[in-house]
Amino acid sequence: MPGTLCDETLWYHQKLHLKGVKILIADISKDDTVEKMAERLLNSAPESFALAGLSLGGIVAMEVMRQAPERVTRLALIDTNPNSPKPEQVKTWEQQIKRVKNHQFQEVTEKQFFPHLIHENSKQDPKLVQSIKEMFKTVGAEGFINQLKANQTRPKGKDVLPVMTCPVLVLAGKEDALCPPEIHEEMAEIIPNATLVFIENCGHLSTLEQPEAVTDAMQDWLRS
Repeated sequence: MPGTLCDETLWYHQKLHLKGVKILIADISKDDTVEKMAERLLNSAPESFALAGLSLGGIVAMEVMRQAPERVTRLALIDTNPNSPKPEQVKTWEQQIKRVKNHQFQEVTEKQFFPHLIHENSKQDPKLVQSIKEMFKTVGAEGFINQLKANQTRPKGKDVLPVMTCPVLVLAGKEDALCPPEIHEEMAEIIPNATLVFIENCGHLSTLEQPEAVTDAMQDWLRS
């Protein structure tokens, strides 16, 4: 499952190089609550499956574990956050929703959202930057508003962490500015069967910024 303003491009390298698995990419732009996003995935997914989610996708993955833990054979939580949003975050998202509705989608996404997504070194890669901005356009204003609303009301995922019984990969960019390493350290301490991996020189979009390292970690996770 991709994150906010992301599509299947986020998993391009993993889709090409992860061996022995059929990869399906969920669309989390059509619903405005995390619960509905999880329900949509469960309605279209196989009876049992391995599940990976980045950022908002990870939050939805935790909700899937709340709704149907018996269907998930293993879980990867990548650059994500199990906590409820802070009041200042909710306020910021509400302001962004108003601006996007007022035809300021490009300004909000490129000036407010994009600067926090990737490592400074990654910003020097024009091909990577362009691919990220193309994802913004693909998700579009309506999808972005849905995702902001879902983030505003997202359930606290931390209560499902201690009861997870499947193998769990907790992975993050070492320089993730949105979901920093300490959040992932805390998750890995709570989850009974967790493996913690940090990716060096990497921000929030680890699957795109350091694709080989993330794919290697996910391949190990799938074999675990």
